[in-house]
Amino acid sequence: MWFQSSRSQPSRKRWLRSALTALAFVVAGGVAACPICLNDRAFTLGQKLDAADRAILAVPVAGEGRFRIAEVVKGEAAVNDILTGLVNGIGATASQDGKPLLLVSFGPVGRWSSLGAIGSEYAGWLRQLTAFGHAGPSRPMPAWPQVAEKSSEFAAAEWRERVALVVPYLEDPEPLVAEIAYGEFARAPYDAQRSVRAQLTAMQIADWIADPKLASRRATYTLLLGIVGTSDDAARLEQRIEAALASHDTTDLAALLAADLELRGPSRVGWIETAYFEDRSRTMPEIEAALLALSVHGSADAKVPRQRVIEAYRFFMRERKPMAGFVAPQLTDWEYWDATPDFVALLKENAIPDPASHFAVLTYLNRSPHLAAKAALESLADKSQ
Repeated sequence: MWFQSSRSQPSRKRWLRSALTALAFVVAGGVAACPICLNDRAFTLGQKLDAADRAILAVPVAGEGRFRIAEVVKGEAAVNDILTGLVNGIGATASQDGKPLLLVSFGPVGRWSSLGAIGSEYAGWLRQLTAFGHAGPSRPMPAWPQVAEKSSEFAAAEWRERVALVVPYLEDPEPLVAEIAYGEFARAPYDAQRSVRAQLTAMQIADWIADPKLASRRATYTLLLGIVGTSDDAARLEQRIEAALASHDTTDLAALLAADLELRGPSRVGWIETAYFEDRSRTMPEIEAALLALSVHGSADAKVPRQRVIEAYRFFMRERKPMAGFVAPQLTDWEYWDATPDFVALLKENAIPDPASHFAVLTYLNRSPHLAAKAALESLADKSQ
């Protein structure tokens, strides 16, 4: 996710792009996914299930190259009906160990696609999972693949229910179930993730973190360790952070810092300010990781109050003027407008050379209710004519 300082320009653009995308989701009324866990995922299997018009479990009909519906998960279909033709190029031999295939279809007459093999005993769980978003306060679901462009489709309360439903299936022996569960947990807002404390143990999560086969999930599970861990876990996390600080290693650094903040609380924010924002030896990826960890906590506004994160952002703006635009989208998201004079002053100083950062600041000022913001924008418009 992060690169060394020699590649800081692409890294900076990626950070701003992610931040501006998150801002767009909030403006549209969504609940932001946890950016540490979501990373660069285009979409999850759970999102495909959400967006599908129909979802079924189907078994091959021996020697006929067709499928018979064994379970209806979602939409209009009937058990024992026969599907004719191939399933997006997958023949009847695709099921494994006699398990049905989980098939989805987009549109009323869309072609079936396979998400993989899964035991019939999980049909009820899948029905519970696909029931979200079809009742209650959530807004209508978008059509796939547009769903991949959204960070969340559910209200905060629904997300907590959804997370509670998938957490028992994290690293389930059934591979497809484990993948669905992990994907849904990873794309949930951090506030919803924090609600699972009673469902998991620190020992479970530590085992997952240590498992090399789960390396791609380590950042998420590190974040989760911060939620359910103990003071001993905090001490071990801080040893890893100190080692990373000494070597400038950014592997899972945002997750480590966010987990540490969850376990230690607001007292660690000042340390991040000194170690990452004030220290001029820090690389761009290290700074990004620190900002990302803070943004997760600021959005949750729980163990570390949002106001303390905002104070850290203001400190960052003073210490790293050319990068001040990095925090503009988040401050816009939170409708915190007291930074308006600071951003106006930075524009007057031409202190923000990067176009993406500059645009993020202009977006902030455009939404700010302060008169100084309007005056600054009008002045910029006059100069551009």
